[in-house]
Amino acid sequence: MASLKEMRNRIGSVKATQKITKAMQMVAAAKLRRSQDAAQNARPYAERMASVIANLAAGVSGDGAPKLLVGTGRSDRHLVVVATSDRGMAGGFNTSIIRAARERINELTGQGKDVKILVVGKKARDQLKRQYGDRFVGFFEAGVPSMATAQPVADKITELFEAGEIDVVTIAFSRFKSVVSQVPTLTQLIPAQVETGAPTIDLKGAAYEYEPDEESILETLLPRNLTVQVLSAMLENQAGFYAAQMTAMDNATRNAGDMIANLTLQYNRSRQAQITKELIEIISGAEAL
Repeated sequence: MASLKEMRNRIGSVKATQKITKAMQMVAAAKLRRSQDAAQNARPYAERMASVIANLAAGVSGDGAPKLLVGTGRSDRHLVVVATSDRGMAGGFNTSIIRAARERINELTGQGKDVKILVVGKKARDQLKRQYGDRFVGFFEAGVPSMATAQPVADKITELFEAGEIDVVTIAFSRFKSVVSQVPTLTQLIPAQVETGAPTIDLKGAAYEYEPDEESILETLLPRNLTVQVLSAMLENQAGFYAAQMTAMDNATRNAGDMIANLTLQYNRSRQAQITKELIEIISGAEAL
């Protein structure tokens, strides 16, 4: 059995850890609100852009259609963009994204597809490099989501696509649903997914023409949409990360409290037993005299 001094040191160590986890929980809770608002505010913009693209795509067909919209016509070479956070201590948040990405990669390789991986976030890099390091084509830190951080990722995807190295692009991230629920999601970026049920633009009976034509507008809009989709995924990830971290640190704080209570009980019992033993020794010695 550990000595009383060792038990006191352990209780002090757990209390120090509890203070850290409590502070991290409060920081995550403070950042969650801003991240949640940013993710939710980005959704209408992304949805509206998807609606505009769907309306434009309805008038485009044949060889004049942009490649980002219709793809290369093949599906032999895939790029899987795995987006996680740079930091951990968030429960299974990053692991769930990586698990979904790994399942997709294994499914594609099982079908004989050539799969490349673009990594966004240190946690994805660290967990995937041992198994799929030879498939990596780039790495970006997650950082603070913004157009400035999403644009290099979108540029790399566009560069690989225009070079003819990939046919299909899919991004794996975690969609923020609620504080206690983040859903690992796979979304296809190239060819661009066109919503068949996208709402039409209400012109109140007026007729309109595109100037320039639909193809020219899509040529400009689709690269922008690619960046928006990447940014939206990064914003969803950030909100989900802080929600998962807040929950994980709350659980850690509670567990530390339970451990402190158990250790304190053991310490008091050991101390009482030691005092009782010393009293018995003193009384026995006095009676012997």
